[in-house]
Amino acid sequence: MNQKLFQIVLTSCPDEACAERIARILVEEGLAACVNILPPMRSIYRWKGKIEDASEQLLVIKSATARFPAIRDRLRSLHPYELPEIIAVPIADGLPEYLAWLNHPE
Repeated sequence: MNQKLFQIVLTSCPDEACAERIARILVEEGLAACVNILPPMRSIYRWKGKIEDASEQLLVIKSATARFPAIRDRLRSLHPYELPEIIAVPIADGLPEYLAWLNHPE
């Protein structure tokens, strides 16, 4: 199986309710095979000239690379942030059976 067909998409959410809502929608709509919601993390970043310090939750979205445009567009429509983090990272290798499942989760 060609591993370049699969990716992990990362996005951070302001709270658990937002993270759960987005994760569930992506899986229900078939855009993601699986979304992990990581526990709260602390993000320190510059935004509009100020240093911000926020508690966030990271979503780890696993999907086929071909679904990225739809995932990106759906995240933009669901996300409360003015400029959400939406980063795709290719999967370099993995268990072939797991990668096949990513393509056709059932």
